[in-house]
Amino acid sequence: MSEARYEWLVGARYLRARTHNRFVSFISAISMFGVAIGVAVLIVVLSVMNGFETELRERILGMTAHASLVGFGDGLADWRDLRDTVEQDPEVGAAAPFVDGEAMLLHGEAVSGAMVRGILPDEERRVSGLAERLVEGELESLRSGSWAIVLGSALARELNVAVGERVVVAISEGTVTPAGLAPRVRRFTVTGIFEAGMYEFDRGLAFVHLDDAARLWGLGERVSGLRLSVSDMFRAPTIVRQLAIGLGGGFYVTDWTRQHANFFRSIQLSKQMMFTILLLVVAVAAFNIVSTLVMVVKDKQGDIAILRTLGATPRSILVIFVIQGTLIGLVGTLGGLGLGALLALNVEQLVHWLEAAVGTQFLAPDVYFMSDLPAELRMGDLLRVCGTAFGLAILSTLYPAWRAARTQPAEALRHE
Repeated sequence: MSEARYEWLVGARYLRARTHNRFVSFISAISMFGVAIGVAVLIVVLSVMNGFETELRERILGMTAHASLVGFGDGLADWRDLRDTVEQDPEVGAAAPFVDGEAMLLHGEAVSGAMVRGILPDEERRVSGLAERLVEGELESLRSGSWAIVLGSALARELNVAVGERVVVAISEGTVTPAGLAPRVRRFTVTGIFEAGMYEFDRGLAFVHLDDAARLWGLGERVSGLRLSVSDMFRAPTIVRQLAIGLGGGFYVTDWTRQHANFFRSIQLSKQMMFTILLLVVAVAAFNIVSTLVMVVKDKQGDIAILRTLGATPRSILVIFVIQGTLIGLVGTLGGLGLGALLALNVEQLVHWLEAAVGTQFLAPDVYFMSDLPAELRMGDLLRVCGTAFGLAILSTLYPAWRAARTQPAEALRHE
């Protein structure tokens, strides 16, 4: 115990400079600062990537269900019984019918393609957050036989249409006439506009009542499928697959992770790349400890020789300098953890302050998905970053400590 205590005391003492040589202490402080900056930057970047992923997921799930059961061919005829059966599953929160179809929307000379989805407003509230995304009108304006339509904000701008005006919806399934096959056309009144914050939805999606959509596509009492809300959205792929098997098959199953897989794969890939690249910054700062300890070993040759003469073993000398390097890495890592967490928790306010200071907007809402820079601290990322940085710091101490342990007392004292 006493030997370990003296090694700790000597290792900690070497972090402080003697009066005649403060340069080594300055280099030690630079090493700590480098590790702290690298750790802080890595924590902030990963937190921003996490925040972006969470924000994107919430916006996607605000417009789409966790999972869907879609009928093959002409859709589902007995969807009411199927809905009741599905909702009996303890992992399913709600199920709502829908009708999907591609259509062309016309207003004046403006023409745009979009996906038109038929829904039941009361039941849609149970599986998605569409009602909260409306910026004009109400979801209840979609009533059976009213031929009302709710458009995405970008789609409404593309068509140059406002609430109260009418648009023509034309689908490819035509009607046979003496003049040939004519497209099926119906005039709808715009009763609402939603804004999801994602161009994919705001530009390419419109909602009508389920009965109006079924009449337009000639489905009668059938629907395209059921949209599901489940208790654990991360288990949605497993839950919907088990449901389809339990119902005897005959369904096309999909979920939010499949529909938008490219988004989340690109975020995960970017996150891994940023972690690897920025880890090099931490590695450079950590390996700067090597040069620091080499200078310390050179500076302390006389001390090492005296300790060896007094009976210190090479192992004790090695431990002393490993302790010194470990303390440098520990202080730098903890400082970076505190600084990184502080910056990540206040990154939105810092970005707004910087935008006001320079008079520009870094994240234009008409270009990016969002105008703010969200951040989300995750314990797993903090442990991974700090553990890696601290491990690199310890690794950096081994060579200088080994050099110190090999110091020969006679050779060191010859130059004193």
